Amino acid sequence: MVTKASRNHGRKFDSVTSERGWRKLLGRTISIAIVAAAVILGLTVLYRESYYPRTEDAEIFANFIGIAPQVDGPLIRLNVKDNQFVKKGELLYEIDDRPYEYALENAVSEQSTLEGQVGDEQRKIAALESAVSVAQANIHSSEADVVNAERGVDRARAEWNYANNNLHRIEPLLAKQFVTVDEVDKARSSETAQAEALRQAESRLQLAKAELSSVLAQHEQARHAVTTLEPLINQRGAKAAAVKKARYDLDNCRVYAPFDARVTNLTISEGAYAHVGQQMFTLIDARTWWAVGNFREGQLKRITPGMRADVYLMSMPNLRFAGVVDSVGFGVTPDPDKIGSLQPGLPDLQRTLNWVHLASRFPVRVRVENPTPDLFRISESAVVTIRGD
Repeated sequence: MVTKASRNHGRKFDSVTSERGWRKLLGRTISIAIVAAAVILGLTVLYRESYYPRTEDAEIFANFIGIAPQVDGPLIRLNVKDNQFVKKGELLYEIDDRPYEYALENAVSEQSTLEGQVGDEQRKIAALESAVSVAQANIHSSEADVVNAERGVDRARAEWNYANNNLHRIEPLLAKQFVTVDEVDKARSSETAQAEALRQAESRLQLAKAELSSVLAQHEQARHAVTTLEPLINQRGAKAAAVKKARYDLDNCRVYAPFDARVTNLTISEGAYAHVGQQMFTLIDARTWWAVGNFREGQLKRITPGMRADVYLMSMPNLRFAGVVDSVGFGVTPDPDKIGSLQPGLPDLQRTLNWVHLASRFPVRVRVENPTPDLFRISESAVVTIRGD
């Protein structure tokens, strides 16, 4: 016979058993849900890492140039301070320009003097060229005079020979009275006159030759004088270059900002003597900023130039900057533990075995599209996420 107490005990046992089963089922369900959530989360992370590569190994970078004077002199004005932001065209510094003004004036004066000399020589040469033309005409006239004088000498010599022969022919006939004394005197007078005519013709020939030599000498002198202009003309290039150099040095006494930039590493003050090539400060180009992120080699297949990217600064982790991939690196310094030491002869390879192979990283340059100059600093830590096309 079942008592009332027995029935109550049975009901209580069934209730406890049912509650334990429900709790066990709930625990299994929660465990399965946790495992499933972990798997889904892992797959999501794997997917995002594969298709949206991300790296915290990134730094901010910008182009920068060192500012060094191109002329020597006292620094009379320094218009910037360290870490100051300057706009394009603002005066950076000024060097005492008085010595360079004097050098420019001297170069211009020398150039003007040379041009005056060239002008004088050109006028002289114009006159000399006319003299050359006259000398050439005189040469032809003198040559003709020499030819005529030579012909006159030939005629006079022929006539003197005839008179001389005639005199020697009739003089023996006077003793035999075949000719008269008067005829002999006439022959002797004729020979004397022809001899004098011959001497005069020879004198005219010598004079004509002397005049021809003089005219030739004048012509050669005139031609030589014409060539004296060429050395002066050749000096024009050097004088013009000296003027340009002096003006270039004078212009470099005042240096202006070539672009919007940030001044840094200022190491000089007003009153110091500036030396050519000695850097005074650095200008950081504030127009373009990059985030250079080092991505694992297995992620590079998902990164191509032109892809969109997000850039976060470690100093402002909640502020997102839009960017675009400019380029993907194609080389880094080889690991000597893997390829050994490259040297003349044969490669030096170490006999080691690495059980864990670390993926190489290559730099990816991301150009920031909306940089805030006051927030960006070179070598500042950053996070880069590639968003794809």
